[in-house]
Amino acid sequence: MSRDKTDETIIEMLKKDSRQSFVEIGGELGLSESAVRRRVKNLLEGGAIKKFTIEIGDGNSTSAIILISVDSSTDTSKVSARLSKLQGVNTVYEITGQYDIATIIRAPNITEINACIDTLRKVPGVFDTNTVIILRTVS
Repeated sequence: MSRDKTDETIIEMLKKDSRQSFVEIGGELGLSESAVRRRVKNLLEGGAIKKFTIEIGDGNSTSAIILISVDSSTDTSKVSARLSKLQGVNTVYEITGQYDIATIIRAPNITEINACIDTLRKVPGVFDTNTVIILRTVS
């Protein structure tokens, strides 16, 4: 599906605030509510938008990025699937480079981050990890 500049603008608006109504978006773009609804439906069906989600703004939580090497005899996708089910694991990425997987974990405090890391390291196939604590999110 080909996207035009209006579709790209709608996507950017929804990325900033996915709770915006189609009426609000249409008002800003000079489109009717039904035109915006149709465009969003097409973006969803075409795969340009995969899902709508929320970002928790809890200032009392701690986040970390865990870079993971997977044993060469282990299927990386199986390790990823197991990691995605662990408590505290927010996002799992299969990546290229020195590491095979990157995960984002969140917990109320550093003690629970550490417990999550300990659990993650025990997943069969995890060979090595490198942890980076996130100090601040800029944007």
